[in-house]
Amino acid sequence: MTVKVLISDQMDPRAAAIFRERGIHVDEITGKTPDELAAIVGDYDGLAIRSSTKVTARILDAATNLKVVGRAGIGVDNIDIPAATARGVVVMNTPFGNSITTAEHAIALMFALARQLPEADASTQAGKWEKNRFMGVEVTGKTLGLIGAGNIGSIVASRALGLKMKVVAFDPFLTPERAVEMGVEKVELDQLLARADFITLHTPLTDQTRNILSAANIAKTKKGVRIINCARGGLIDEAALKDALDSGQVGGAALDVFESEPAKASPLFNTPNFVSTPHLGASTSEAQVNVAIQVAEQMSDYLLLGGVTNAMNMPSLSAEEAPRLKPYMALAEKLGSLVGQLAHGSIACLSIETEGAAAALNAKPITGAVLAGFMRVHSDTVNMVNAPVLAKERGLDVREVRHDREGDYHTLLRVSARTQAGERTVAGTLFGNSAPRLVELFGVKVEADLVGDMLYIVNEDRPGFIGRLGTLLGEANINIGTFHLGRIAGGDAILLLSVDEPVGPDVVAKVEALAGVKLVRPLKF
Repeated sequence: MTVKVLISDQMDPRAAAIFRERGIHVDEITGKTPDELAAIVGDYDGLAIRSSTKVTARILDAATNLKVVGRAGIGVDNIDIPAATARGVVVMNTPFGNSITTAEHAIALMFALARQLPEADASTQAGKWEKNRFMGVEVTGKTLGLIGAGNIGSIVASRALGLKMKVVAFDPFLTPERAVEMGVEKVELDQLLARADFITLHTPLTDQTRNILSAANIAKTKKGVRIINCARGGLIDEAALKDALDSGQVGGAALDVFESEPAKASPLFNTPNFVSTPHLGASTSEAQVNVAIQVAEQMSDYLLLGGVTNAMNMPSLSAEEAPRLKPYMALAEKLGSLVGQLAHGSIACLSIETEGAAAALNAKPITGAVLAGFMRVHSDTVNMVNAPVLAKERGLDVREVRHDREGDYHTLLRVSARTQAGERTVAGTLFGNSAPRLVELFGVKVEADLVGDMLYIVNEDRPGFIGRLGTLLGEANINIGTFHLGRIAGGDAILLLSVDEPVGPDVVAKVEALAGVKLVRPLKF
């Protein structure tokens, strides 16, 4: 039976050539409306796209034979991944094909700011010859602050070091050893803000990174700092950036990405010392060739051989292993997510231990699931396949420990994170060999389902606290699902409760203000 792939966006011809070389029938039909695409997509096993095609639930409903969607690029905002997963369609991207291109664009914008190149060009071409107006700065000897030190950030660091700059980096996953290897100094965010002459952002947009350069954080920067963002719109509070440019707190800013795109209007436009480009980070011939080749190779491997690379919604598993491992991976991802949400600060080592029945399983998919849950707190593109790669890039020491001993449970999975505050350990089991359940939280016996929105509280173990907490949440119209209590040595207690809706910052602040409360963390699973 012939395998068929549709390329629905303009793509380098080498993608189609690779499909044909592998014996796959390929059609290049671009520029179709959603209705037109829905009418033809049902004939294809694979759909290769860039950013123009929107793979909605409606398109997926029409794609009755579709097995894989391949995105030639990083972002998958134009794909309904939950709908694809529900229909058994694998979603792949190519996260590394445009890394060099994006890093070079960040460096180009840094030079544009340092020497006021766009304004100088416009003035000169207008016949003004304002030589004394444009007094730039050298980058040599200046300090570059990287917010995000993954694949792209590390390339920017290497280029900056070649320019004889000093580089400091903030990244929760960057270990001291990896920082030394990169030639950068690992710092906390406040240190970076205070020291950097230039700041570049290279982090995904998540709840933790949204507005990471807020008005408050911009106020902490060195006066006259220059800021470059080629990563994601929404990492910078654009209104606060406008105010900082006007006041001189920020000496220059260059954005390739905006919170709302296409950015047809912005308060930043026409602001002195502001440079903008229309999301050109990946726009080079080389990058487009790279991502086209990669998506064609990945999709061919999956359709012909069952190989899975850079999948957003599927682990690397054989057909025989999948049914048995599926509940374990669900447990592993929840435990990883719990550690990622609670173990704040620099994390040098992550240990994944299996005991009982779990010790007899293939550990790699379980480790991938733990890392996916752990790193998804900080990354919008991480999955069970690429999480180990991302962890390795950041120098995270990941250890797999298999115990032959018999414990209190027939099967047990334990995840431990070594942080500056000490070891943080959680453990879980499967009830009925299928239902994931937390059984230990930071050394305290606690049985709980990790599902939906939850609230984690550490408080002094005194009478009346639960009543006060319940009243506060009731007044906020937040319904409590379940309570899970445990006692810590030394007189403190932990409380893990499920709620019917997210607990916002205002309510968290009120809980923190209750007498005896030491720590409050909203959680989401």
